Amino acid sequence: MPGFEVLYQAAALCLTYPNDDFRDRLPLLREAAPQLRAFTDHAAVTPQGELQAHYVQVFDFRNRHSLYLSWWTDGDTRNRGMSLVRFKELYRAHGLEFTGEELPDFLPAVLEFVSRTGDIGMLTEHRGALDELRSRLTAFGTPYACVLDAVCATLPPASTGARR
Repeated sequence: MPGFEVLYQAAALCLTYPNDDFRDRLPLLREAAPQLRAFTDHAAVTPQGELQAHYVQVFDFRNRHSLYLSWWTDGDTRNRGMSLVRFKELYRAHGLEFTGEELPDFLPAVLEFVSRTGDIGMLTEHRGALDELRSRLTAFGTPYACVLDAVCATLPPASTGARR
């Protein structure tokens, strides 16, 4: 994983809702993570309102593009609760307390965790889900697909497929 910490942090920022600070970060993201330039270049020329509306359209309307990793393996079942506990326990094992507004399996949170700790275990475990999400984002025609392309390029191949 050496050298991918910056990419993971940049990918986490690209996959969060593009608030007002996001545009200010684009030049830094572009330089720090050249693998994400297709996305950052698109975001730089897209008006803020359009970028925000596109994010909502892609990620908030349906689970087809869910950024919650346990959704891909557990769906909306009771098993998902135990999966979320595992994410929190992993954060604690590394001396981090998850206090985010999102659930602990939110991909940007996981990417930030990996960028800080170097522990790619949860990304590797959910590689099948990441591949499925990447495929669906590509089919949808969104620039967010290149963010998943860059992340997946750093991981070993999936051993099993995603649930959905």
